[in-house]
Amino acid sequence: MAWFSKKGKDDGEPSSDVVALEGDDSLVAEGHTGRPVSRPLEPAERARIEAASGRLAALAVDVDDLHSIGAAYDTAFQGWQNDPGSVDSGELVELYGVAIGEHLARHSARQWAVVTDVFGTDLGLVAARAETVIVPHNIVSARWMRGERGWIPGVVSHLVALQTRDR
Repeated sequence: MAWFSKKGKDDGEPSSDVVALEGDDSLVAEGHTGRPVSRPLEPAERARIEAASGRLAALAVDVDDLHSIGAAYDTAFQGWQNDPGSVDSGELVELYGVAIGEHLARHSARQWAVVTDVFGTDLGLVAARAETVIVPHNIVSARWMRGERGWIPGVVSHLVALQTRDR
């Protein structure tokens, strides 16, 4: 199904860079070709976010500070490049996907949800009056695969500006 996926749809080659929630493609109809759909988080998804948030805090990553997230990601990526066997790249994509998602949830008019589209199902962010969804794991995994560093502050601040929170 997806790169950095926790499960495969059919043990074939990955078809996208979306990370799938384990065992949850229940919203995807066979041949789903329509617009993305979302549902509220359930306890397991909330626990997934809380667990990653705890790991981020233990690493002294401040999810309210894009430079903190970006520096930690760049350091983790460099460490993985230096010794790919030292860490699980999927775990790092999960960790920094949640960091970016939590930043967006706190600083933009978006909230966490479970998003399903033609590629599968994963944690994402939705806005009440927007036609778009953001799947932060997609953003991280695509840039990870291309070996990009230094991108988090610019990309995520742009996403915040697109859907600012009314204060």
